Amino acid sequence: MFNLILTIMKKTFLKSTMPFTAAVVLGISGAFFTTSMQSASKLAPRDGYINSLSGVCDVQVQCSDNSNNPICKANGQTAFGKANNCGETLYMP
Repeated sequence: MFNLILTIMKKTFLKSTMPFTAAVVLGISGAFFTTSMQSASKLAPRDGYINSLSGVCDVQVQCSDNSNNPICKANGQTAFGKANNCGETLYMP
């Protein structure tokens, strides 16, 4: 008799909590995947370099690889990546 009551109580408890648990799991996983997709779509920032009075390609500025943006400039100078002897084209972040 006691086992029957316990079994009924377990079933009742599971029936009432299962929808809530499923909603929580779906919500958390949806938030995680949305955040992952947003950060994956952005290109990583790149270090660009401009000339200073004392040297060529030695002042670091923030640029990007996203070619949809305008060319990276700082202080009126075009910034370049270190590759190819400071000849790599970079873009605004």
